[in-house]
This record gives sequence, structure tokens and C-alpha cells, in this order.
Amino acid sequence: MTDEHQRDQLITVLNWVTETFPNLTPRFAWNQPMFTDHGSFMVGFSVAKPHFNIALELVTLDQFRDQIEAAGDHCTKMLWQVKYDHPVNYDLLRLAIQYNLTTKQDITTFWRPKTN
Repeated sequence: MTDEHQRDQLITVLNWVTETFPNLTPRFAWNQPMFTDHGSFMVGFSVAKPHFNIALELVTLDQFRDQIEAAGDHCTKMLWQVKYDHPVNYDLLRLAIQYNLTTKQDITTFWRPKTN
């Protein structure tokens, strides 16, 4: 897998997010592209050698973890990992982003408030 292919795949995903969720604000923070809504984090992306990461808050990742892994992707404690030679599950990504939009609509902070 070439770096060019990896870059192209990530650009395709970023463009998809922009087209699918035109109200999200793209930004670059912590050395990674991410998207926010009303100043609150919705999804972020980062690259690694064998895969790229989809960053979702733990609440969201836990909501979709079983579906992500059933679809053949891997989850760490905090990240959804998509191998570059594996197709992106756009339906599941749409559901995860929509989940954040719905559950964070009244949250005014960047991250969800911690619950005890």
C-alpha cells in the first residue's frame, strides 16, 4: 500500500463527511483533521501505518463497538481502526456521526461532560 493510496483514502473519507454533513465545521487540532458542530467535537481522523483511525468519544464508540467489529474493523479503547485495504463502512460512520449530532445537540462544551 502506497502512502499516496493511504492519503487518497483519507481524503475520500474527509470529503464524504463534508458532503454528507455539510453543517459540520472542519478544523485541524492535535495534528488531526476533525469536525465539530456548535463548537462540540463530532469526529476526528488520524493516520497510522497499517490503518487510519476514526476518533469518536468513548460513549459513541461503545454504542457502536459491536457493529464496528462485526463489520471487520478493529476498536481500541478510544479509536475505530480501518485498514487501508478494507472498505470504509460509510453507513456505520453516518450512524455514529448522527448519534453524536443527536446526543450532543444541547452540549456546549467541546467534549461531553464526564459522568460519574
